[in-house]
Amino acid sequence: MNVSFTEKQVQYIAAQVSSGDYQNASEVVREALRLHELYRNKVLEELRAEIAKGWDSPSSERSVGDIVKAKAKMYKPE
Repeated sequence: MNVSFTEKQVQYIAAQVSSGDYQNASEVVREALRLHELYRNKVLEELRAEIAKGWDSPSSERSVGDIVKAKAKMYKPE
């Protein structure tokens, strides 16, 4: 396997190894991947829970268009 990193990522990995918290770059990358997996699983679990809440809740009187318009107003600069 061949993985490429940006210069910023290379510097970060090197700094982590230099700090003494890790023996080598592979340890930093392995931990990053473990944390990514935990984070991704947590996000997916939360999304599934929110979807289930939506399916289990009463129907809204608003249309999809109404909801989109309301969200668009929230992000419009004044």
